[in-house]
This record gives sequence, structure tokens and C-alpha cells, in this order.
Amino acid sequence: MPVPELDLTDPAVTSDPFTAYGAAREQGPLAKLVGPGFPPMWVVTRHAEARAMLTDPRFALGEGTYQRPDVPEHCLPYLRTMQEMEGPDHARLRRLTTPAFAARRALDFRPQMERIVAQYLDRLDGPFDLLAEFAQPLPMEVICELVGVPEAERPRWHEFGAAVVRVSGEGFATAVPGIIDGARSLVGQPDSAMLAHLTSAGLSETETVALVWQLVLAGQTPANTIANAVEALLAHPDQLAVLREEPQWWPGAVEELMRWCGSQLLTIPRRAIEDLELHGVQIGRGEPVTASIAAANRDPRVFADPDRFDVRRASGAHLGFAHGPHFCLGASFARVQVEVALTALLDRFPGLRVVEAQRVPDPGTWRFAALPVTW
Repeated sequence: MPVPELDLTDPAVTSDPFTAYGAAREQGPLAKLVGPGFPPMWVVTRHAEARAMLTDPRFALGEGTYQRPDVPEHCLPYLRTMQEMEGPDHARLRRLTTPAFAARRALDFRPQMERIVAQYLDRLDGPFDLLAEFAQPLPMEVICELVGVPEAERPRWHEFGAAVVRVSGEGFATAVPGIIDGARSLVGQPDSAMLAHLTSAGLSETETVALVWQLVLAGQTPANTIANAVEALLAHPDQLAVLREEPQWWPGAVEELMRWCGSQLLTIPRRAIEDLELHGVQIGRGEPVTASIAAANRDPRVFADPDRFDVRRASGAHLGFAHGPHFCLGASFARVQVEVALTALLDRFPGLRVVEAQRVPDPGTWRFAALPVTW
């Protein structure tokens, strides 16, 4: 059977990636992503096969933002994060940093998250854009709290964070030295338990600053997850009722939301380091291969009735945080942040409803352009 192709500019793919990738998954474990302006890329669509690829040493991560020509020279040493490393270098940093991001530390940090969430909710009055006024600024404020950014400097960090998310335009070139120089100052006089722990664990100044940069890059993804989750819960009032009546289901509900409407549709692409065969297809050295999180998280081989949203489901096997050596370092903090944000928001506004959901046709991210709500 020929390998199915998915056009990343096809509205059928961008408007309903779960169905599009799911159809490809049922034809076989491998598909090809194509489209004007996109280099061809192989995509693994089934859960077990995706996990295998993400741990296969024949595939390596490519170079990222630290190679951009518009990045100031003095910033370059700080921009190669663990997300772009392999082998012993990655393993060493992962071993040193993992204790700082343990589940226990995320739970210890929960009161600070609750305070930040409450502050944002206090500012909301009347109809508002949940994405712009709550979900988007929240993760950056949590990052600032985590690494000890002084209150007076946080508005600029929010501006820098927004520019980094856009990854283009003049603002990115300004944001990079803003974040790096700010992080260097923080590391020089750490005023947060997180940075103090990392420096005492043996990370160099360059490595610690690079980790702050990684937090800014990856730590803002809960914004889209929170917005997606609110829309999903309001669209499934029976499931929201379960959580209101039996709040002990919330931790599992966060996992189910990650599985069912997580914001990341594809993993960071890997490249084949040699000519090889993958599921009967010849992959040339250097060709990019990714995994479809959207397809793997609804694979019926792993999840019973996978297109059903069920907050009581035990869905910890999802790939929303990736898998393998590059499993999301901040997953525990992201889980707590999402749970705190959702529970507080829905408690504060029990009659919340979506006025209009405006999706962005983004082939890599399931996200809203805006999410106007009222109550």
C-alpha cells in the first residue's frame, strides 16, 4: 500500500488534524507531510511506532534557534539548549536538572501558581478574551516567578516572551538579548530556589542561562493547552459536571485533556543519521522524521474509544509531553499549572461560556487566535 500524503496547507488537515492524521494512521504507521513552502517530512502516526522512533538512536535532533543569523553574537553560547543536544552532553545535563523539576517541587510551587492565577482572575470583568487576558500571560508570569525575575522587570519579560513565541520579525532579535542578559543577571545573584538548586547541582553559568532560555521557549506552551481545555470542557458539560461533583478526578482530567486536545500536533523533527528502512519505506540520510502526537494520542491500539473525551480515563500513556530522552523536562510544572488555572477559572466563573472560538490554521499547533468568553 502506498504511503499516504498529507498536505499541510489543506484546510481539512488544519481544521481537523485529529481526523486527518487518524485516517493516515489507519492506512499504516508512516505517512508523508507535503505542501507549498514546506519541505517533505515523514511522520509516524501510530503510538507504539512513534515511541520507538523517539528513542531510536538512528534519528537525531537538528540545530535550532542558536544558529539564527539575527541573534546577537554574545548570546549564541547560551542558546543551545538540552532540546538540541544528544548523547553524553544531553544525558549529563538531564541528570543534573531533573531533580529541580521533580513532581514534588512542582507541588511545592503550587501556592505561588495559585496566587498568580488569582491575580489574573481578579483583573477580569465582563466579556474577555480568555487567550489574551489569561491563558497567554499566565505561563510567562509563572516562569518569571520560578526564576526570580523582579516585579519591575516582568512587563518586559512578557514582551520578550511574546516575541519569542512569534519566532519572527524585529521583536525576536530584541527579545533574545533581553532574555539572555536578564537571565545572566539572575544567575549571578540567584533569588529563586530553582536557580539556586541548578547552580548548586553543578551547572555552569552558561548552562543555567541556557536553561532559562529553554524555559521561555517551551514553558509558554501551557497557554494553548489551557485555552483548548476550557473550550473542550465547556463543549462537554457532562464531563465538566463530573469534575465539579468529584474534583478528585482533576489530575487525571489534565492528562485526558493533554491526550484529547493537546496543543502540540507534531514532535520536534528528527533527522536520519544514516540511510535506513522505516516500516518498509527507505529513508535517506538527513531526511526529517516527526511523530504525529494527534494521531498517536487517539490510536485505538492503546486507547479504547479514543475519540471520546472522558475525564475518568487513565490516559497517562499519551505523547503530549513527547517520549524518551527528550520527554518534557517541565511536565510536572505544566500539569500543576494547567490544573490550577482550570480549577480556579471555572470556580470563579461557573457560568462561563465561549462566545466565538477562532482557530489558527497552524499545521503544527492546535491553537486559537482568540477565545472570547462571557458568563
